[in-house]
Amino acid sequence: MSGLHITMLSGLMFVAVNFAWRRIPGLGNKVPTRKAATFAAVLTALIYALIAGFSVPTQRTLYMLMVFGVALWTGRRFVIAQVLAMALLIVVLIDPWAVISAGFWLSFGAVALLSFAMGARVAPPHWLKIAIQTQWAVTIGMLPLLLIMFHQASIISPVANAVAIPLISFFVTPLALLGSFLPIDWPLHLAYYLLEHCVVFLNWLNKFPVSVWQQHAPALWTLVPAIIGVFWMLLPRGVPLRWLGFFGFLPMMLILPIRPLPGEMKATILDVGQGLSVVVQTSKHTLLYDAGAKFNAQSDSGSRVVVPFLRGEGVKMLDGFIVTHDDNDHSGGMDSVLALMQVDWFASSMPEPVTIPPNTERMKCYAGQSWHWDGVDFEMLYPNLSDYENTEIKDNDRSCVLKITSESGSLLLTGDIERHAESSLVLENSSSEAAILKSDVLVVPHHGSKTSSTTDFVEAVAPRIAIFTVGYLNRFKHPRPEVTDRYKSIGSSLYQSDNDGAIELSFSKHRDLPQIVVTNWRAQRKRYWHDKF
Repeated sequence: MSGLHITMLSGLMFVAVNFAWRRIPGLGNKVPTRKAATFAAVLTALIYALIAGFSVPTQRTLYMLMVFGVALWTGRRFVIAQVLAMALLIVVLIDPWAVISAGFWLSFGAVALLSFAMGARVAPPHWLKIAIQTQWAVTIGMLPLLLIMFHQASIISPVANAVAIPLISFFVTPLALLGSFLPIDWPLHLAYYLLEHCVVFLNWLNKFPVSVWQQHAPALWTLVPAIIGVFWMLLPRGVPLRWLGFFGFLPMMLILPIRPLPGEMKATILDVGQGLSVVVQTSKHTLLYDAGAKFNAQSDSGSRVVVPFLRGEGVKMLDGFIVTHDDNDHSGGMDSVLALMQVDWFASSMPEPVTIPPNTERMKCYAGQSWHWDGVDFEMLYPNLSDYENTEIKDNDRSCVLKITSESGSLLLTGDIERHAESSLVLENSSSEAAILKSDVLVVPHHGSKTSSTTDFVEAVAPRIAIFTVGYLNRFKHPRPEVTDRYKSIGSSLYQSDNDGAIELSFSKHRDLPQIVVTNWRAQRKRYWHDKF
Protein backbone atom coordinates (compact mmCIF):
# COMPACT_ATOMS: atom_id res chain seq x y z
CA MET A 1 0.00 0.00 0.00
CA SER A 2 3.01 2.31 -0.36
CA GLY A 3 1.40 3.87 -3.44
CA LEU A 4 -1.69 4.86 -1.47
CA HIS A 5 0.44 6.20 1.39
CA ILE A 6 2.52 8.32 -1.00
CA THR A 7 -0.62 9.83 -2.50
CA MET A 8 -2.03 10.55 0.95
CA LEU A 9 1.15 12.17 2.31
CA SER A 10 1.81 14.21 -0.81
CA GLY A 11 -1.83 15.35 -0.73
CA LEU A 12 -1.47 16.45 2.87
CA MET A 13 1.72 18.33 2.02
CA PHE A 14 -0.03 19.99 -0.94
CA VAL A 15 -2.84 21.22 1.35
CA ALA A 16 -0.41 22.41 4.05
CA VAL A 17 1.86 24.34 1.67
CA ASN A 18 -1.12 25.73 -0.21
CA PHE A 19 -2.57 27.00 3.09
CA ALA A 20 0.71 28.53 4.31
CA TRP A 21 1.86 29.99 0.98
CA ARG A 22 -1.25 32.15 0.62
CA ARG A 23 -0.69 33.72 4.03
CA ILE A 24 2.94 34.78 3.59
CA PRO A 25 3.06 38.18 1.81
CA GLY A 26 4.98 38.28 -1.47
CA LEU A 27 5.50 34.55 -1.96
CA GLY A 28 2.50 34.19 -4.25
CA ASN A 29 3.87 36.88 -6.55
CA LYS A 30 7.21 35.08 -6.97
CA VAL A 31 5.90 31.51 -7.35
CA PRO A 32 2.21 30.72 -7.85
CA THR A 33 0.70 28.97 -4.85
CA ARG A 34 -0.42 25.83 -6.73
CA LYS A 35 3.02 25.40 -8.30
CA ALA A 36 4.77 25.72 -4.95
CA ALA A 37 2.34 23.27 -3.33
CA THR A 38 2.79 20.83 -6.21
CA PHE A 39 6.58 20.99 -5.93
CA ALA A 40 6.40 20.31 -2.18
CA ALA A 41 4.00 17.40 -2.73
CA VAL A 42 6.26 15.76 -5.33
CA LEU A 43 9.33 16.28 -3.11
CA THR A 44 7.45 14.62 -0.22
CA ALA A 45 6.51 11.71 -2.49
CA LEU A 46 10.16 11.27 -3.53
CA ILE A 47 11.40 11.24 0.08
CA TYR A 48 8.74 8.75 1.17
CA ALA A 49 9.41 6.53 -1.86
CA LEU A 50 13.08 6.32 -0.90
CA ILE A 51 12.16 5.50 2.71
CA ALA A 52 9.62 2.84 1.58
CA GLY A 53 12.20 0.95 -0.50
CA PHE A 54 11.44 2.25 -4.02
CA SER A 55 9.46 -0.82 -5.06
CA VAL A 56 7.66 -0.92 -8.43
CA PRO A 57 4.26 0.16 -6.99
CA THR A 58 6.03 3.00 -5.18
CA GLN A 59 7.82 4.06 -8.37
CA ARG A 60 4.57 3.95 -10.33
CA THR A 61 2.86 6.34 -7.91
CA LEU A 62 5.87 8.65 -7.70
CA TYR A 63 6.26 8.97 -11.47
CA MET A 64 2.54 9.55 -11.97
CA LEU A 65 2.67 12.37 -9.42
CA MET A 66 5.73 13.78 -11.17
CA VAL A 67 3.92 13.74 -14.52
CA PHE A 68 0.94 15.54 -12.95
CA GLY A 69 3.37 18.03 -11.40
CA VAL A 70 5.08 18.71 -14.73
CA ALA A 71 1.69 19.12 -16.39
CA LEU A 72 0.62 21.71 -13.81
CA TRP A 73 3.90 23.63 -14.02
CA THR A 74 3.83 23.73 -17.81
CA GLY A 75 0.12 24.37 -18.13
CA ARG A 76 -0.57 21.17 -20.08
CA ARG A 77 -3.37 18.69 -19.46
CA PHE A 78 -3.00 14.91 -19.56
CA VAL A 79 -5.62 12.22 -19.35
CA ILE A 80 -5.01 9.37 -16.90
CA ALA A 81 -4.05 6.93 -19.69
CA GLN A 82 -1.23 9.25 -20.81
CA VAL A 83 0.01 9.69 -17.24
CA LEU A 84 0.00 5.93 -16.62
CA ALA A 85 1.83 5.29 -19.92
CA MET A 86 4.51 7.87 -19.08
CA ALA A 87 5.02 6.41 -15.62
CA LEU A 88 5.29 2.92 -17.12
CA LEU A 89 7.86 4.16 -19.66
CA ILE A 90 9.98 5.78 -16.95
CA VAL A 91 9.93 2.61 -14.80
CA VAL A 92 11.00 0.44 -17.74
CA LEU A 93 13.74 2.85 -18.82
CA ILE A 94 15.21 2.99 -15.32
CA ASP A 95 14.76 -0.71 -14.53
CA PRO A 96 14.13 -2.89 -17.63
CA TRP A 97 13.96 -6.04 -15.48
CA ALA A 98 10.93 -4.65 -13.65
CA VAL A 99 8.75 -6.34 -16.28
CA ILE A 100 9.58 -9.76 -14.80
CA SER A 101 8.25 -8.67 -11.41
CA ALA A 102 4.70 -9.60 -10.46
CA GLY A 103 4.36 -6.24 -8.71
CA PHE A 104 4.92 -4.43 -12.02
CA TRP A 105 1.93 -6.07 -13.72
CA LEU A 106 -0.33 -6.01 -10.67
CA SER A 107 0.42 -2.38 -9.84
CA PHE A 108 -0.03 -0.92 -13.31
CA GLY A 109 -2.87 -3.33 -14.07
CA ALA A 110 -4.83 -2.29 -10.97
CA VAL A 111 -4.55 1.42 -11.79
CA ALA A 112 -5.54 0.81 -15.43
CA LEU A 113 -8.56 -1.21 -14.30
CA LEU A 114 -9.70 1.43 -11.82
CA SER A 115 -9.29 4.13 -14.45
CA PHE A 116 -11.42 2.12 -16.87
CA ALA A 117 -14.07 1.12 -14.34
CA MET A 118 -14.40 4.42 -12.47
CA GLY A 119 -13.65 6.97 -15.18
CA ALA A 120 -16.05 8.94 -17.40
CA ARG A 121 -18.73 9.26 -14.72
CA VAL A 122 -21.41 11.94 -15.26
CA ALA A 123 -21.66 12.68 -11.54
CA PRO A 124 -19.61 11.38 -8.60
CA PRO A 125 -21.53 8.65 -6.74
CA HIS A 126 -21.72 8.26 -2.97
CA TRP A 127 -18.39 7.44 -1.28
CA LEU A 128 -19.68 4.07 -0.05
CA LYS A 129 -20.74 3.11 -3.57
CA ILE A 130 -17.31 4.17 -4.86
CA ALA A 131 -15.61 1.96 -2.25
CA ILE A 132 -17.75 -1.06 -3.18
CA GLN A 133 -17.24 -0.54 -6.92
CA THR A 134 -13.50 -0.14 -6.41
CA GLN A 135 -13.25 -3.42 -4.49
CA TRP A 136 -15.35 -5.19 -7.12
CA ALA A 137 -13.22 -3.86 -10.00
CA VAL A 138 -9.90 -4.77 -8.36
CA THR A 139 -11.10 -8.20 -7.15
CA ILE A 140 -12.53 -9.37 -10.47
CA GLY A 141 -10.00 -7.49 -12.60
CA MET A 142 -6.88 -8.88 -10.93
CA LEU A 143 -8.16 -12.47 -10.94
CA PRO A 144 -6.68 -13.47 -14.35
CA LEU A 145 -3.20 -12.18 -13.47
CA LEU A 146 -3.28 -13.78 -10.02
CA LEU A 147 -4.25 -17.17 -11.43
CA ILE A 148 -1.57 -16.98 -14.14
CA MET A 149 1.20 -15.85 -11.77
CA PHE A 150 0.35 -17.55 -8.49
CA HIS A 151 -2.33 -20.16 -9.37
CA GLN A 152 -4.43 -18.82 -6.51
CA ALA A 153 -6.53 -15.85 -5.48
CA SER A 154 -7.87 -14.68 -2.14
CA ILE A 155 -11.62 -15.00 -1.65
CA ILE A 156 -11.62 -12.97 1.56
CA SER A 157 -9.59 -10.07 0.12
CA PRO A 158 -12.59 -7.73 -0.40
CA VAL A 159 -13.50 -7.96 3.30
CA ALA A 160 -9.87 -7.84 4.41
CA ASN A 161 -9.11 -4.81 2.24
CA ALA A 162 -12.26 -3.01 3.34
CA VAL A 163 -10.98 -3.11 6.92
CA ALA A 164 -7.18 -3.09 6.57
CA ILE A 165 -6.69 -0.39 3.93
CA PRO A 166 -8.56 2.44 5.70
CA LEU A 167 -7.23 1.42 9.12
CA ILE A 168 -3.58 1.28 8.05
CA SER A 169 -3.69 4.19 5.63
CA PHE A 170 -5.60 6.72 7.73
CA PHE A 171 -4.59 5.69 11.24
CA VAL A 172 -1.59 3.34 11.56
CA THR A 173 0.72 4.98 9.01
CA PRO A 174 0.08 8.61 10.09
CA LEU A 175 0.50 7.66 13.76
CA ALA A 176 3.73 5.78 13.02
CA LEU A 177 5.13 8.75 11.07
CA LEU A 178 4.05 11.15 13.81
CA GLY A 179 5.79 9.06 16.45
CA SER A 180 8.92 8.81 14.30
CA PHE A 181 9.38 12.55 13.84
CA LEU A 182 8.15 13.86 17.20
CA PRO A 183 9.68 13.12 20.65
CA ILE A 184 6.48 11.42 21.88
CA ASP A 185 5.70 7.73 22.20
CA TRP A 186 1.92 7.49 22.45
CA PRO A 187 1.35 7.62 18.64
CA LEU A 188 3.66 4.61 18.21
CA HIS A 189 1.88 2.67 20.97
CA LEU A 190 -1.52 3.47 19.49
CA ALA A 191 -0.35 2.49 15.99
CA TYR A 192 0.94 -0.82 17.33
CA TYR A 193 -2.34 -1.44 19.21
CA LEU A 194 -4.43 -0.84 16.07
CA LEU A 195 -2.13 -2.93 13.88
CA GLU A 196 -2.13 -5.80 16.38
CA HIS A 197 -5.92 -6.00 16.38
CA CYS A 198 -5.99 -5.70 12.60
CA VAL A 199 -3.67 -8.72 12.33
CA VAL A 200 -5.90 -10.69 14.73
CA PHE A 201 -8.89 -9.95 12.49
CA LEU A 202 -6.99 -10.91 9.33
CA ASN A 203 -5.80 -14.17 10.90
CA TRP A 204 -9.39 -14.96 11.84
CA LEU A 205 -10.44 -14.42 8.23
CA ASN A 206 -7.54 -16.51 6.97
CA LYS A 207 -8.73 -19.53 8.98
CA PHE A 208 -11.88 -19.83 6.91
CA PRO A 209 -11.79 -23.09 4.90
CA VAL A 210 -12.54 -21.22 1.66
CA SER A 211 -10.29 -18.22 2.24
CA VAL A 212 -8.17 -18.92 -0.87
CA TRP A 213 -9.09 -20.26 -4.30
CA GLN A 214 -6.28 -22.55 -5.54
CA GLN A 215 -6.09 -24.30 -8.86
CA HIS A 216 -3.81 -25.59 -11.62
CA ALA A 217 -1.61 -23.28 -13.68
CA PRO A 218 -3.75 -22.02 -16.58
CA ALA A 219 -2.38 -22.04 -20.13
CA LEU A 220 -1.08 -18.61 -21.11
CA TRP A 221 -3.57 -18.26 -23.99
CA THR A 222 -6.49 -18.42 -21.53
CA LEU A 223 -5.45 -14.97 -20.27
CA VAL A 224 -6.88 -13.37 -23.44
CA PRO A 225 -10.54 -14.47 -23.04
CA ALA A 226 -10.32 -13.80 -19.29
CA ILE A 227 -9.20 -10.19 -19.82
CA ILE A 228 -11.91 -9.68 -22.44
CA GLY A 229 -14.41 -11.01 -19.92
CA VAL A 230 -13.10 -8.64 -17.24
CA PHE A 231 -13.49 -5.56 -19.43
CA TRP A 232 -16.96 -6.67 -20.51
CA MET A 233 -18.09 -7.05 -16.88
CA LEU A 234 -16.64 -3.65 -15.94
CA LEU A 235 -18.46 -1.75 -18.68
CA PRO A 236 -20.71 1.10 -17.45
CA ARG A 237 -24.11 0.36 -16.02
CA GLY A 238 -26.71 0.10 -18.77
CA VAL A 239 -24.66 -2.07 -21.10
CA PRO A 240 -26.74 -5.25 -21.55
CA LEU A 241 -25.59 -8.79 -20.69
CA ARG A 242 -22.50 -7.79 -18.71
CA TRP A 243 -22.77 -11.12 -16.85
CA LEU A 244 -21.62 -12.88 -20.03
CA GLY A 245 -18.10 -11.75 -19.11
CA PHE A 246 -17.95 -14.63 -16.62
CA PHE A 247 -17.69 -17.04 -19.53
CA GLY A 248 -14.29 -15.55 -20.34
CA PHE A 249 -12.94 -17.18 -17.17
CA LEU A 250 -14.10 -20.69 -18.05
CA PRO A 251 -11.05 -21.71 -20.19
CA MET A 252 -8.71 -20.53 -17.42
CA MET A 253 -10.51 -22.53 -14.75
CA LEU A 254 -11.79 -25.62 -16.55
CA ILE A 255 -9.04 -26.64 -18.99
CA LEU A 256 -6.79 -28.91 -16.90
CA PRO A 257 -3.15 -29.89 -17.54
CA ILE A 258 -2.82 -33.01 -19.70
CA ARG A 259 -2.09 -36.19 -17.72
CA PRO A 260 -0.19 -39.18 -19.16
CA LEU A 261 -2.23 -41.96 -20.77
CA PRO A 262 -2.43 -45.41 -19.12
CA GLY A 263 0.95 -47.14 -19.49
CA GLU A 264 2.73 -43.79 -19.85
CA MET A 265 4.32 -41.52 -17.24
CA LYS A 266 5.82 -38.09 -16.81
CA ALA A 267 8.75 -37.46 -14.47
CA THR A 268 9.88 -33.94 -13.54
CA ILE A 269 13.25 -33.46 -11.86
CA LEU A 270 12.70 -30.14 -10.11
CA ASP A 271 15.41 -27.51 -9.84
CA VAL A 272 15.85 -27.28 -6.06
CA GLY A 273 19.53 -26.32 -6.16
CA GLN A 274 21.93 -28.66 -4.36
CA GLY A 275 19.32 -31.29 -3.53
CA LEU A 276 16.78 -33.61 -5.07
CA SER A 277 13.06 -33.65 -5.72
CA VAL A 278 11.33 -35.70 -8.42
CA VAL A 279 7.61 -35.75 -9.25
CA VAL A 280 6.36 -38.83 -11.11
CA GLN A 281 2.88 -38.70 -12.64
CA THR A 282 0.90 -41.54 -14.16
CA SER A 283 -2.62 -41.40 -15.55
CA LYS A 284 -4.31 -41.08 -12.15
CA HIS A 285 -1.54 -41.13 -9.54
CA THR A 286 1.29 -38.86 -8.36
CA LEU A 287 4.47 -39.81 -6.48
CA LEU A 288 6.93 -37.39 -4.89
CA TYR A 289 10.50 -38.61 -4.42
CA ASP A 290 12.38 -36.34 -1.98
CA ALA A 291 11.56 -32.71 -1.25
CA GLY A 292 14.77 -30.68 -1.55
CA ALA A 293 16.52 -28.66 1.14
CA LYS A 294 15.51 -26.38 4.00
CA PHE A 295 17.27 -23.02 3.82
CA ASN A 296 16.13 -21.41 7.08
CA ALA A 297 13.20 -21.35 9.48
CA GLN A 298 11.01 -19.49 6.99
CA SER A 299 12.07 -20.99 3.67
CA ASP A 300 12.52 -24.43 2.16
CA SER A 301 12.22 -26.15 -1.21
CA GLY A 302 8.95 -27.79 -0.21
CA SER A 303 7.03 -24.53 0.14
CA ARG A 304 9.00 -22.56 -2.46
CA VAL A 305 9.32 -25.10 -5.30
CA VAL A 306 7.68 -28.48 -4.76
CA VAL A 307 4.18 -27.54 -3.57
CA PRO A 308 3.77 -24.65 -6.09
CA PHE A 309 4.76 -27.05 -8.88
CA LEU A 310 2.29 -29.70 -7.69
CA ARG A 311 -0.52 -27.18 -7.45
CA GLY A 312 0.37 -25.80 -10.86
CA GLU A 313 0.02 -29.32 -12.25
CA GLY A 314 -3.42 -29.61 -10.69
CA VAL A 315 -2.26 -32.17 -8.10
CA LYS A 316 -4.40 -31.93 -4.96
CA MET A 317 -3.17 -35.12 -3.27
CA LEU A 318 0.02 -37.18 -3.30
CA ASP A 319 -0.63 -40.90 -3.59
CA GLY A 320 2.90 -41.59 -2.35
CA PHE A 321 5.78 -39.62 -0.84
CA ILE A 322 9.26 -41.10 -0.51
CA VAL A 323 12.05 -39.37 1.43
CA THR A 324 15.20 -41.33 0.69
CA HIS A 325 17.24 -40.55 3.81
CA ASP A 326 17.86 -38.04 6.58
CA ASP A 327 19.93 -35.41 4.75
CA ASN A 328 18.75 -31.81 4.58
CA ASP A 329 19.09 -31.55 0.80
CA HIS A 330 16.61 -34.42 0.41
CA SER A 331 14.35 -34.14 3.47
CA GLY A 332 14.47 -30.40 4.25
CA GLY A 333 11.23 -29.61 2.43
CA MET A 334 9.40 -32.64 3.83
CA ASP A 335 7.55 -30.85 6.64
CA SER A 336 6.15 -28.20 4.30
CA VAL A 337 4.92 -30.82 1.83
CA LEU A 338 3.22 -32.82 4.58
CA ALA A 339 1.64 -29.65 5.99
CA LEU A 340 0.41 -28.26 2.67
CA MET A 341 -0.50 -31.41 0.71
CA GLN A 342 -2.65 -34.42 1.54
CA VAL A 343 -0.46 -37.55 1.40
CA ASP A 344 -1.82 -41.10 1.22
CA TRP A 345 1.35 -42.91 2.34
CA PHE A 346 4.88 -41.97 3.34
CA ALA A 347 7.95 -44.21 2.98
CA SER A 348 11.49 -43.46 4.12
CA SER A 349 14.69 -44.84 5.61
CA MET A 350 14.70 -42.01 8.17
CA PRO A 351 14.59 -42.73 11.92
CA GLU A 352 11.19 -43.03 13.57
CA PRO A 353 10.82 -39.58 15.23
CA VAL A 354 9.30 -37.95 12.14
CA THR A 355 6.03 -36.04 12.47
CA ILE A 356 3.51 -37.53 10.05
CA PRO A 357 -0.15 -36.45 9.73
CA PRO A 358 -2.51 -38.96 11.37
CA ASN A 359 -4.28 -39.78 8.10
CA THR A 360 -1.00 -40.68 6.32
CA GLU A 361 0.29 -44.25 6.37
CA ARG A 362 3.94 -44.52 7.49
CA MET A 363 6.32 -47.29 6.37
CA LYS A 364 9.99 -48.07 5.85
CA CYS A 365 11.29 -48.42 2.31
CA TYR A 366 13.01 -51.72 1.61
CA ALA A 367 13.93 -54.00 -1.30
CA GLY A 368 11.01 -56.11 -2.47
CA GLN A 369 8.27 -53.50 -2.19
CA SER A 370 6.39 -53.04 -5.43
CA TRP A 371 3.13 -51.61 -6.72
CA HIS A 372 1.36 -50.99 -10.02
CA TRP A 373 -0.26 -47.69 -11.01
CA ASP A 374 -2.10 -47.17 -14.30
CA GLY A 375 0.06 -49.59 -16.29
CA VAL A 376 3.36 -48.42 -14.72
CA ASP A 377 5.43 -50.64 -12.40
CA PHE A 378 7.22 -49.33 -9.30
CA GLU A 379 9.85 -51.50 -7.57
CA MET A 380 11.99 -50.67 -4.54
CA LEU A 381 15.50 -52.09 -5.04
CA TYR A 382 17.28 -50.89 -1.90
CA PRO A 383 17.93 -50.88 1.07
CA ASN A 384 17.47 -54.38 2.45
CA LEU A 385 15.66 -54.77 5.77
CA SER A 386 18.89 -56.05 7.35
CA ASP A 387 20.62 -52.75 6.50
CA TYR A 388 18.53 -50.94 9.11
CA GLU A 389 20.16 -53.01 11.85
CA ASN A 390 23.71 -52.39 10.61
CA THR A 391 24.90 -49.27 12.44
CA GLU A 392 28.07 -49.09 10.35
CA ILE A 393 26.14 -48.18 7.21
CA LYS A 394 25.99 -44.45 6.48
CA ASP A 395 22.67 -42.66 6.00
CA ASN A 396 23.54 -42.10 2.35
CA ASP A 397 23.86 -45.86 1.82
CA ARG A 398 20.36 -46.40 3.20
CA SER A 399 18.79 -44.21 0.52
CA CYS A 400 15.59 -45.62 -0.99
CA VAL A 401 16.41 -46.73 -4.54
CA LEU A 402 13.34 -46.92 -6.78
CA LYS A 403 12.97 -48.23 -10.32
CA ILE A 404 9.94 -47.16 -12.35
CA THR A 405 9.10 -49.00 -15.58
CA SER A 406 6.55 -47.84 -18.14
CA GLU A 407 5.67 -49.16 -21.58
CA SER A 408 8.03 -46.59 -23.11
CA GLY A 409 11.07 -46.82 -20.83
CA SER A 410 12.40 -47.00 -17.31
CA LEU A 411 13.68 -44.54 -14.71
CA LEU A 412 16.07 -45.29 -11.82
CA LEU A 413 16.03 -42.98 -8.78
CA THR A 414 19.00 -43.52 -6.47
CA GLY A 415 19.06 -40.80 -3.80
CA ASP A 416 22.55 -40.44 -2.29
CA ILE A 417 23.82 -44.03 -2.46
CA GLU A 418 27.60 -44.46 -2.54
CA ARG A 419 30.05 -47.30 -3.21
CA HIS A 420 28.72 -49.69 -0.55
CA ALA A 421 25.12 -49.55 -1.77
CA GLU A 422 26.17 -49.59 -5.42
CA SER A 423 28.24 -52.73 -4.84
CA SER A 424 25.25 -54.45 -3.21
CA LEU A 425 23.01 -53.51 -6.12
CA VAL A 426 25.56 -54.63 -8.73
CA LEU A 427 25.99 -57.96 -6.93
CA GLU A 428 22.24 -58.52 -6.84
CA ASN A 429 21.97 -57.46 -10.47
CA SER A 430 24.61 -60.00 -11.56
CA SER A 431 22.94 -62.84 -9.63
CA SER A 432 19.46 -62.05 -10.93
CA GLU A 433 18.02 -63.50 -14.11
CA ALA A 434 16.72 -60.07 -15.08
CA ALA A 435 18.92 -57.00 -15.35
CA ILE A 436 17.22 -55.14 -12.51
CA LEU A 437 19.52 -52.10 -12.73
CA LYS A 438 19.34 -51.58 -16.50
CA SER A 439 17.44 -48.33 -17.04
CA ASP A 440 16.87 -45.83 -19.81
CA VAL A 441 17.14 -42.82 -17.50
CA LEU A 442 19.22 -42.48 -14.33
CA VAL A 443 19.11 -39.70 -11.78
CA VAL A 444 22.79 -39.96 -10.89
CA PRO A 445 23.62 -41.06 -7.31
CA HIS A 446 24.78 -38.44 -4.80
CA HIS A 447 24.74 -35.58 -7.32
CA GLY A 448 27.77 -36.98 -9.15
CA SER A 449 30.16 -37.12 -6.21
CA LYS A 450 33.48 -38.97 -6.40
CA THR A 451 32.25 -41.47 -3.78
CA SER A 452 29.52 -42.77 -6.09
CA SER A 453 28.88 -43.81 -9.72
CA THR A 454 31.49 -46.57 -9.67
CA THR A 455 32.44 -48.04 -13.03
CA ASP A 456 30.59 -51.32 -12.35
CA PHE A 457 27.43 -49.50 -11.36
CA VAL A 458 27.50 -47.19 -14.38
CA GLU A 459 27.99 -50.14 -16.73
CA ALA A 460 25.24 -52.15 -15.04
CA VAL A 461 22.69 -49.34 -15.40
CA ALA A 462 23.94 -48.21 -18.84
CA PRO A 463 21.54 -45.24 -19.01
CA ARG A 464 20.79 -43.50 -22.26
CA ILE A 465 20.15 -40.33 -20.22
CA ALA A 466 22.00 -39.36 -17.02
CA ILE A 467 20.73 -36.43 -14.94
CA PHE A 468 22.81 -34.62 -12.32
CA THR A 469 20.88 -32.62 -9.70
CA VAL A 470 23.35 -30.00 -8.51
CA GLY A 471 23.40 -26.43 -7.26
CA TYR A 472 24.96 -23.61 -9.26
CA LEU A 473 28.63 -23.22 -8.28
CA ASN A 474 28.09 -25.62 -5.38
CA ARG A 475 30.91 -25.89 -2.84
CA PHE A 476 31.21 -29.67 -3.37
CA LYS A 477 32.15 -29.14 -7.03
CA HIS A 478 29.52 -31.64 -8.14
CA PRO A 479 29.45 -33.28 -10.57
CA ARG A 480 33.05 -34.43 -10.49
CA PRO A 481 34.77 -34.53 -13.92
CA GLU A 482 35.85 -38.17 -13.50
CA VAL A 483 32.21 -39.14 -12.86
CA THR A 484 30.84 -37.34 -15.90
CA ASP A 485 33.55 -38.99 -17.99
CA ARG A 486 32.28 -42.44 -16.98
CA TYR A 487 28.82 -41.67 -18.29
CA LYS A 488 30.19 -40.08 -21.46
CA SER A 489 32.28 -43.19 -22.11
CA ILE A 490 29.14 -45.35 -22.40
CA GLY A 491 27.34 -42.81 -24.62
CA SER A 492 24.92 -41.31 -22.09
CA SER A 493 23.35 -37.93 -22.77
CA LEU A 494 24.08 -35.69 -19.75
CA TYR A 495 21.80 -33.08 -18.16
CA GLN A 496 22.48 -30.84 -15.15
CA SER A 497 19.87 -28.97 -13.17
CA ASP A 498 22.19 -26.00 -12.60
CA ASN A 499 22.49 -25.49 -16.37
CA ASP A 500 19.18 -26.90 -17.63
CA GLY A 501 16.82 -26.00 -14.77
CA ALA A 502 13.92 -28.36 -14.16
CA ILE A 503 14.00 -31.38 -16.47
CA GLU A 504 10.79 -33.03 -17.68
CA LEU A 505 10.82 -36.61 -19.00
CA SER A 506 7.80 -37.76 -20.97
CA PHE A 507 7.65 -41.55 -21.35
CA SER A 508 5.02 -42.02 -24.06
CA LYS A 509 4.29 -43.58 -27.43
CA HIS A 510 4.37 -41.83 -30.78
CA ARG A 511 2.82 -43.77 -33.65
CA ASP A 512 2.94 -46.87 -31.42
CA LEU A 513 6.70 -46.47 -30.97
CA PRO A 514 8.04 -45.92 -27.43
CA GLN A 515 9.94 -42.70 -26.89
CA ILE A 516 11.37 -40.57 -24.11
CA VAL A 517 11.08 -36.84 -24.70
CA VAL A 518 13.36 -34.64 -22.60
CA THR A 519 12.38 -31.01 -22.05
CA ASN A 520 14.48 -28.72 -19.90
CA TRP A 521 13.13 -25.51 -18.47
CA ARG A 522 16.01 -23.31 -19.62
CA ALA A 523 15.47 -24.32 -23.24
CA GLN A 524 11.70 -24.00 -23.01
CA ARG A 525 11.76 -20.60 -21.26
CA LYS A 526 15.05 -19.24 -22.56
CA ARG A 527 16.23 -15.86 -21.28
CA TYR A 528 19.14 -13.83 -22.55
CA TRP A 529 20.87 -13.86 -19.14
CA HIS A 530 21.10 -17.68 -19.38
CA ASP A 531 23.61 -17.36 -22.22
CA LYS A 532 27.29 -17.82 -21.47
CA PHE A 533 29.42 -14.87 -22.54
